[in-house]
Amino acid sequence: MRRAPQGLFARRSWICVQCRAHSVAAARSANLSASKKNKKNNGKLPDTPARTRFAPSPTGYLHLGSLRTALFNYLLARKTGGQFLLRIEDTDQKRTIPGAEERLCEDLNWAGLQWDEGPTVGGPYGPYRQSERTALYRTHAHELISNGHAYRCFCSPERLDTLARHRSQAGLPPGYDRTCADLSSEESEERASKGETHVVRLKADGYPMFEDLVYGKTGQNRQKHKVDFIDRIYDDPILLKSDGHPTYHLANVVDDHTMKITHVIRGTEWMPSTPMHIALYDAFKWSPPKFGHVPLLVDKSGQKLSKRNADIDISFFRDKQGVLPASLVNFAALLGWSHTQKSDIFSLDELEQIFNLKITKGNTVVAFEKLWFLQKAHAQRYATTGGPVFEDMVSKVTEAANNAYPITELGSILQGRALPEYVAPLLRADAKSYTNASEFVERNRSFFTPTLDRAPYTPTSSKNASTTSGSETPTVPISALHTAAAAFSLVPEFHWSAETHRFNISSYDGASALSDTSSLSEAAIPEEAEKARIAADKTFKKELYHYLRWALSGGAPGPGIPETMEILGRAESVKRLEEARQLTTDKNSKGGLFRGNRRPKGVDLDGDRSWMGSLAPQ
Repeated sequence: MRRAPQGLFARRSWICVQCRAHSVAAARSANLSASKKNKKNNGKLPDTPARTRFAPSPTGYLHLGSLRTALFNYLLARKTGGQFLLRIEDTDQKRTIPGAEERLCEDLNWAGLQWDEGPTVGGPYGPYRQSERTALYRTHAHELISNGHAYRCFCSPERLDTLARHRSQAGLPPGYDRTCADLSSEESEERASKGETHVVRLKADGYPMFEDLVYGKTGQNRQKHKVDFIDRIYDDPILLKSDGHPTYHLANVVDDHTMKITHVIRGTEWMPSTPMHIALYDAFKWSPPKFGHVPLLVDKSGQKLSKRNADIDISFFRDKQGVLPASLVNFAALLGWSHTQKSDIFSLDELEQIFNLKITKGNTVVAFEKLWFLQKAHAQRYATTGGPVFEDMVSKVTEAANNAYPITELGSILQGRALPEYVAPLLRADAKSYTNASEFVERNRSFFTPTLDRAPYTPTSSKNASTTSGSETPTVPISALHTAAAAFSLVPEFHWSAETHRFNISSYDGASALSDTSSLSEAAIPEEAEKARIAADKTFKKELYHYLRWALSGGAPGPGIPETMEILGRAESVKRLEEARQLTTDKNSKGGLFRGNRRPKGVDLDGDRSWMGSLAPQ
């Protein structure tokens, strides 16, 4: 068989058009498949314990984005049985805010993210403040100089500025021309020993791509140097500044290595720097940790949430808005992380059990409506389980009520009860609506003032309204509502509970209170008679609940009627029911709660009779 000619101008072997097309399609399909496989994030966790860290700078305070970063690192460590470290990156002393480190620690503790190693707790790889590790960074920088992976740069700021301007005017990217890289080690040492100002640069041999836990294989795969029509340009980042302090890049890499960090979860804004960090690891001949970059947080218009914005500072959520720690942590966890659970409501302990690395790509829109949904859900949880957080909620609502209403007004309602004792059942009954203490008091203001501003009572029933069967819905006489309210008021103090009221209201025969049902003759079909009785009772109960809410709270939303009566207490409830009766009674009628109304059957008004939660005597 004749071999194809070799050489620069050798002709290719002939391939038919269909085979060639099939070959190209197969190649493209394979590449696409490989690309999808490469980019797919299955959220798999490491098989060994992860050592993670959160490394904030005290040049600012903890904000929503940094809380999420800390949380993901914390959860990864907890889920895999590893360790979570806190490291303070305070090398930028000029921009450090006094007290910022203390605030960072306070905010993390408030959120429940306790670190295993770091400031205040110590650890085997300290110190955990970069300002206390300067000598270590210098040692490693000199190590790179000695092995040829770094060099001293003595170029003046003026020369570097001239170079930068020259390249900018020519429309070229920034870079350094390695003027000082060719200095002999002897000259470099001598000039440095004489105190000549210099920096230390990494002699970058290219920036490799890397495997990201979220985005798959990524990076720019930069060449060793760039060539343009002016000169050779290199991406040789500064490692040590002229004052002897490290740049972020050197300190970050040295610390992660010496602290044995295995996984780094951080924002995508650091993704462009990661190839540089990988190159630095290669220069040291160290194995880099696994990197995972989480999406940026943006508002509904697509604008990045600025960490300088006080509205996303943790103290704003905690102190100004009264957000619970569990609510904010739950909210932060859902920003860019997906799960397979049926509910989005998680405590920190629950997050530790279900966390994985199923982190989404692309920007994450922050919808604060979700935060308030979670706030109400966690408030309900605490109201059910009790504990220190619920006690703190009671304390804050008590304080808000004291600030909003005179103690003289509260005293007439409390009837000798302590305000926290009064607030606790109210909070348990209406926790589903809790956002913060002041808004809770405002929503439930009818519980904190003896004077209700009731609008004129408007019945819900109407003679012209029709049921689904086409028959008219009977109107509930106001006198029937008065009678029912009077009956409920007969419950003695020692049986005055939500359980008793709930039973009494549900067992009250509302059908007999409607005259429309009396037209049903004994000869009527039993099924129709029973259907009519049920419909009448339903109509009556609907109107009764409407009336009682108007009578007891002025129609404001809040806890259920049985709970409202228990919380207000017997004296206040009876007082309000009497006020409502007077407001809805003809001016010509006279008398008290029962006069002018039908006497409740089986109820002894002259004695202190106890029915044990039932309207009907035994």
